[in-house]
Amino acid sequence: MKRFPFMFIPMLLISFQVNAAEKSETKELRAAIIIDDFGGGTGGVRDFLEGDIPITAAVMPFTENSRKHADWAHKNGFEVMIHLPMEPKRGKRSWLGPKPITVDLSPKEVKQRVNEAIMTVPHAVGLNNHMGSRAVENKEIVRAIVEVAKEKSLYIIDSGTSPKSKFPEIANELGVPLLKRDVFLDDISSSSYVFRQMIRLAKVTEMKGTGIAIGHVGVTGKVCSLGIFKSKDELDKRNIKIVPVSYLFSYRLTEKLLSPQ
Repeated sequence: MKRFPFMFIPMLLISFQVNAAEKSETKELRAAIIIDDFGGGTGGVRDFLEGDIPITAAVMPFTENSRKHADWAHKNGFEVMIHLPMEPKRGKRSWLGPKPITVDLSPKEVKQRVNEAIMTVPHAVGLNNHMGSRAVENKEIVRAIVEVAKEKSLYIIDSGTSPKSKFPEIANELGVPLLKRDVFLDDISSSSYVFRQMIRLAKVTEMKGTGIAIGHVGVTGKVCSLGIFKSKDELDKRNIKIVPVSYLFSYRLTEKLLSPQ
């Protein structure tokens, strides 16, 4: 798995030397599937990491299996990101695991925890938030996280747990690549529901050119994997390619560079 797709923009420019009309006819639709809670949950882990769909593995830091799952994913060619636990407005503190990002921390403490999280999840090229509906609305907290992401050349995916998230604003200000989740796959534990959500992802991707879905290992891991794998043929029919998250950034950047000014 290539860690820094931005390096290949010049090569992409050469290979896509077409005019705007030709480009619009041949544009490939791309979607990414982030699977959260690696490092914590066990249900569906093997299904995904030994499967043939290039999911992006979001790994919880500070757990017994953080490094194991990150290494496993990387070895099998899957992109890895950090699933950063952040304080929600509702829910049990225990759901966050060790060393979460909470609003009572100073920016210095937040940076320290993010850097420690990075060290426990090898091969990570990005991060997204685990829960965090309270913390993502706090500018100081978010700024500290985004500053570390910039220092470490990580992209950010806003998991979309709050419409008041400060991630888009601050990432744009600091020039950090950021995209937002479009679809949750398994908020209902049913493989048929996951399949329907994958069709919803396909429709979003057809409208936008790209799309991002989030599912989970753990309690819903088995039904999530089943629903995703069942949808593969339908996505193929729609000419939608599942890619690692980082490929969506290179795709959008290439589109921008190739578009007439």
